[in-house]
Amino acid sequence: MMVADPVTPIGLLIGTDRLTRTSLAPHPHIYPATGAPNATVALAGADEVGMAVSAAREAQREWITLGVGQRRDKLIDLADVVREHLGELAELNTLDYGVPISYAGNAVMLDQFLRHFAGYVDKPHGSSTPVSGSSDVNLIEREPFGAVGVIAPWNGSLVVAASCVAPALAAGNAVVFKPSELAPLAALRFGELCLEAGLPPGLVNILPAAAEGGDALVRHAGIAKIHFTGGGHTARAILRAAADNLTPVVTELGGKSANIIFDDADLDIAAVRSAHQGPLMQSGQSCACASRILVHEAVYEAFTERFIDVVESARIGDPLDPATVFGPVISAAALDRIVGVVGEAVDSGSGDLLAGGRRLTEDSLAAGYYLEPTVLGNVDNTSPLAQTETFGPVVSLIPFADDDGAVRIANDTPYGLNAFVHTRDLTRAHTVARRLQSGSVWINQGSRISPQGPYGGYKQSGSGRTGGLEGLREFQQVKNIRIGIG
Repeated sequence: MMVADPVTPIGLLIGTDRLTRTSLAPHPHIYPATGAPNATVALAGADEVGMAVSAAREAQREWITLGVGQRRDKLIDLADVVREHLGELAELNTLDYGVPISYAGNAVMLDQFLRHFAGYVDKPHGSSTPVSGSSDVNLIEREPFGAVGVIAPWNGSLVVAASCVAPALAAGNAVVFKPSELAPLAALRFGELCLEAGLPPGLVNILPAAAEGGDALVRHAGIAKIHFTGGGHTARAILRAAADNLTPVVTELGGKSANIIFDDADLDIAAVRSAHQGPLMQSGQSCACASRILVHEAVYEAFTERFIDVVESARIGDPLDPATVFGPVISAAALDRIVGVVGEAVDSGSGDLLAGGRRLTEDSLAAGYYLEPTVLGNVDNTSPLAQTETFGPVVSLIPFADDDGAVRIANDTPYGLNAFVHTRDLTRAHTVARRLQSGSVWINQGSRISPQGPYGGYKQSGSGRTGGLEGLREFQQVKNIRIGIG
């Protein structure tokens, strides 16, 4: 399926302008399910970044002069427009990177976060405190940064629009939003919906870009703060580049999440949840992927049998078919890399291949980038397979003997974004959750990110939070005002 004439570039969005001719060559967008181009997308370079930052700063000055009721209502209007186009956004999200349309929650999240953060616009943002030995009035206020840069990964443009753009606007900022060149389609449509909803032109600018455009955005002196979601390697480059202007940076990075299956868990339910939170959801291409499944040795064999049954019964096919559960990985290069990771793990004796591991070559799938959901058993937690983010449909089963052993193995990783616990013992659930070095712990469920809850990582999984009051405050700076009295 093509989303447009694959020869004529889809323009990036600055203010009300769709620029199809830019300072860089356009990017042919490849649909992972077919391996064929379905669009050509204009890419932003330094020139376009400069234009977008100027548009954002001008729009932000207009935005902040509106009454809080007007800004609140405009964000609610945007949520209404997004809700009217949920089906379209979900389909574009699928066309972006091949995620099955059955996982359409990304578009729904956008609606939910916009409504939630619209409610913060007219609520108290500051406070007043007494000061010692004085009757002075001391005010602590929270103000917007101005124009902020938001950089999204290819596997989550709508999620990042929800978790970052919504609070940034609610806090009074304008946004220059950079989706990956690998997945720009849904983000560009979101930018159009912002205009349709009546937001000031330039308040949300959408600049698909590769490394060159991203570097220009991070280095631009007119950008007051950066929020980056992606991998650690790129995060380090962003932090170095942002240091030139001392621009503050918030990061939400990768994970190597542990999913702990205790011996008292409901194994049938745990197997289904673990399969979908592991290799099946987004083909494992998620920072929230529970790629290390720690199983109590007493139920290791029983759980493994159930888990593999669920994984192998998952429907694989056309991502636009609502019945499809498992889709392709993002590119041919990613497919080759993941196959290599599995092969190296098996050859080195790091784990036993229990299921999958091969490229799917059936006629209907051969042209796409499909890899069987892959399960390795008795994995060594010190191996690269267990310590390095694979970002693909590959999970490791690791046995443990007791609660202390489970916690030790779970924490033995440089990451700390998510952890999962399956148990029917409430005391154990609370005790273990507090010992896990992770920004989020999900008990007897998969990751269910909500606008009310802060989300972010420990250790090398990043700094800062999205969601909740904590997420709003990432896009506010603090000012103290003291008024002398008498």
